This record gives sequence, C-alpha cells and structure tokens, in this order.
Amino acid sequence: MLLQTHQFHSTGAPSMMPRPSIAHEAPMDPLTRRAFTRLALAIPSAGSMSLAAAQGASGPSRVLVGYPAGGTLDATARRLADAWRKQGRSYIVDNRPGAAGRMASSQLKRERADGSTLLCTHTSALTIYPHVYSKLMYDAAADFVPISPIAAVDCAFAVSAAVPASVRSLKDYAAWVKQAAGNTSFASPAAGSMAHFLGYQFSEAAGLKLQHVPYRGSAPAMQDLLGGQIPAYFGFVADFVPYLKQGKLRILGVTGSGRSRFMPDVPTFAEQGFAGIRGVETYGVFAPPGTPDAVVKSIYDTVLVASKDEALLAGFEQIGFAPYTLPPQEYARLIQRERDAWKPIVQASGFRSEE
Repeated sequence: MLLQTHQFHSTGAPSMMPRPSIAHEAPMDPLTRRAFTRLALAIPSAGSMSLAAAQGASGPSRVLVGYPAGGTLDATARRLADAWRKQGRSYIVDNRPGAAGRMASSQLKRERADGSTLLCTHTSALTIYPHVYSKLMYDAAADFVPISPIAAVDCAFAVSAAVPASVRSLKDYAAWVKQAAGNTSFASPAAGSMAHFLGYQFSEAAGLKLQHVPYRGSAPAMQDLLGGQIPAYFGFVADFVPYLKQGKLRILGVTGSGRSRFMPDVPTFAEQGFAGIRGVETYGVFAPPGTPDAVVKSIYDTVLVASKDEALLAGFEQIGFAPYTLPPQEYARLIQRERDAWKPIVQASGFRSEE
C-alpha cells in the first residue's frame, strides 16, 4: 500500500498498495543536513501558528517532534512553523526525542484538545509501529486526530562498489546474489522501519532470503555504502540525492507508483516486475484526541497555505521531499488503509521489538 510519490498535489489521494512504512525519519547526508538545518534553525523557534482561543494566558502553542534538533523531521517542523508565522500564527517546536519518536507521540494524548499543541511525525508511527512494538505507549487509532500530511518521500534501493558494475537492475542484482556467496545482506536505517520491510518484501519476491542489517540512522549506513563496506541499502530518496553525481553507488529501483522526479532515470520496482513492492513515507500534522472539527479545519487551512510557501518548498527540494497535503478525513482513511495493509507484511517477517 503505497502512495503515489512522483506527482504530489496539494490535494488528492495517492494510489495505494500493501507496503511497509518507516518507523524512523528519513535522514539526510551530513553536509546536506547541516545546510538545511542552518536554514531551519535560523527560523525563530517560535514558528507558526496558533488559534486565538488557544493561546491567551496559557503561553505559546507548540509542535511536538519526537527527534532531536537537526534531523529532517525537526527541520521540516521548523519550516512549517515559519510558514505559519507568516500567517500570524505562532508555534514553537518542542523536541522530545526518545523511543524512536514514541515519547512525543504518547505525549500528544495528554495535551489540551484546543489546537494549542500539535504533533509533527512520520505516518509510519501510526501504520507500522502498532505491528512492530510490544510497548507502543499510545493507541494509533484513537490517540491522534489527523490534520494533513505535509511532505512525502519515496524509498529506493541502491548497491555499492562491492557489487559488480554489470549489476544495473533489480533482476541483475537478484541473479548476482544467487551466485555470490557471502553477499546476501542489505542494510536499512533502522529495524522496524519501512525500508526494513520493503527489503523483506523484495527478498521474498526475488527468492533471495536476504539478511537484514539495521543501522542507527541513515547517515552511518550511507557512509558504509559509499565506502563499499555494505553491498546494498534500502533507504529514502532523500538519503541518496546528495550523492547522485558522485558515481559511488547505483540506484536500482524506487518504490513509488511512478518514478521520482529527483531521479527520473531510475525505474520503479513495478516497472521491473515487482509490482507489489511500493513504499512512500509521509510526514504529517496531528492534533490531540477530541479536538473539535472546527479547530481541525482551521489548522488544515493554514497547512494548505503553508504548503505553497516558497521557503518551505525550497527546503523540501533541497532534501528530496515532495510537498503533499490531504484533507483530514482523507488522511485518516489513508492511515487506516496503510495500517491494515502493513499488518500481514510485518507479521510475515517475524520481526517484533520488545523496546
């Protein structure tokens, strides 16, 4: 189940198919992340929006982020907050890292349902995490009010210099693995991530029985891929964008419904005979349970305006993200469909985290 990632519009539902989602934010290469973060941190932390009724004496409104400052999710939230500030609505970014973002997600249900506190997170926290973690700390179906996604990013599969130059397609890779002893592994940014389960699906579909090697984030995984220490890596388009012209890796396939505009020469998995392997991660905005429809609609309207902000769009372009919005009810239905679709995939993989 996946989203159509090559053509995102400010409204309109993407096509879906059963697929995995990422439990961890899509990382960037260190140099690109530093550049993007410098721009983001230059924005006053008091970024963007608040409803007049929600601010008052209670202080500034907040956007919870479950990862440290400097990552893609934090920088995306700050960009959104800045775009909101231009609308006269003030939110600060409140970083609460821990437990792969679950600490911030679990905090949302304890906040007032008046629009004064929101959560910015990757949608896989609500679609894949429920099937991965035995101690989730929140109810993915009941403790969140979806407002809208704000960005989307495809996954992609790449090989390093450890793989012969003759390997140029997914079928070439499968044939090579079947002949090359000791090269039956692939890396991902994290165990339990969308990339992890996409790799599992590919392994099963190609009859490879690949061994999964989880990293703690994309930055170390990318360094090992570029250095040839690992033969293959399933990550996000954003991970690869800074390195496309260096010639140190080959992108064999992307997991969107269509080709990524950031790497238009790379065919999709479906084009190469693996139609069931699709995966798109979205970053979205959520309100606490019980938030009135009128407040949700007001926030959604500000997201639509922010999605056209030039600075926000430039930041997304830099890191390989596509702007993407949906009305609240459509977003809620999309999340439910993806949660249902990921369940059998995660269960078939046999992976379960006791964290």
